[in-house]
Amino acid sequence: MANHFRSTGRQGPGEDGMKLVPPSEHIVSNVPDIESAESGDDEQAPAVTEDAPEAVHVVTASDSADPASEQQRPYTSVFASLAGNDNDAPAPPRTGTPTISFKNVTLIYPAQPNKPALEDVSLGIYPGEFVFVVGHSGSGKSSLLRLITCERRATSGQVLVAGQDLTKLKNKKVPYLRRQIGTVYQDFKLLPDKTVYENVAFALECIGKPRAVVNVQVPEVLRLVGLAEKQDNYPDQLSGGEQQRVSVARAMVNRPPLLICDEPTGNLDPAISLGIMKLLDRINREGTTVVMATHDREMVDSMRKRVVALEAGHVVRDQERGGYGYYGAL
Repeated sequence: MANHFRSTGRQGPGEDGMKLVPPSEHIVSNVPDIESAESGDDEQAPAVTEDAPEAVHVVTASDSADPASEQQRPYTSVFASLAGNDNDAPAPPRTGTPTISFKNVTLIYPAQPNKPALEDVSLGIYPGEFVFVVGHSGSGKSSLLRLITCERRATSGQVLVAGQDLTKLKNKKVPYLRRQIGTVYQDFKLLPDKTVYENVAFALECIGKPRAVVNVQVPEVLRLVGLAEKQDNYPDQLSGGEQQRVSVARAMVNRPPLLICDEPTGNLDPAISLGIMKLLDRINREGTTVVMATHDREMVDSMRKRVVALEAGHVVRDQERGGYGYYGAL
């Protein structure tokens, strides 16, 4: 199942050999409706200007061979309901180029020079995988995610995302890489002066989507996370669980090929957590690579996805169809 950030050139390679093409105007989401389950980003990238380099383009296996014909489909027609978790589904093959590759990566924060947040980590995550990152608080889970989104640069080693070495990626190209990565954080990172609708719409506006697309996509994705009636509310008028659902909606509104989640269900009650996890599972089954740091033992044990366990900055377990293991939340 291909899910690569392809660098098929427009005229030729960029300054660092990164070949760029403009992002597709076509958006199709394959996220299911979670309303039945309920009943039972860091900084945003700037909008593209004429003088700015264009975005790194990402192509997934589920992309239509005929975008023009697929664009005529109603937005809601691709939202299939879940009959339940099929935990017997085969894991995607680990073939080709990894979507994410860590090669002997060490990360040291200046405040703790003698205690690396990550030390000599080597790890490959392939297209279409769903990977849980588990471990005690302080084990390095969030640091690993920050390296993927280029919020931090590795002290040593290589971090490659879609074949691009993030340790050498120029700062001006970082926002264009992030446009292809959906992020969901535990602390929401919503814009307080924007409504629910505007927070989600902002993710599309930043990548230059036309108003007609925004007007269709945003209401649909808000309905799917159960917030259609609160689209005019501001974040401080929502509960913690509702704010997290806005964060999830914003991350998935453009159906990114890579989704990074840092404790996305940490502030949600069990029923809503189940709906969110079914959403993430469905997104993954449609070709999106999902990397999720979590303390939710029950969810990890029930889903039986690949589990990478960290302890004191080291990978101590990498298990296919694994369980949470003996790791506390403290």
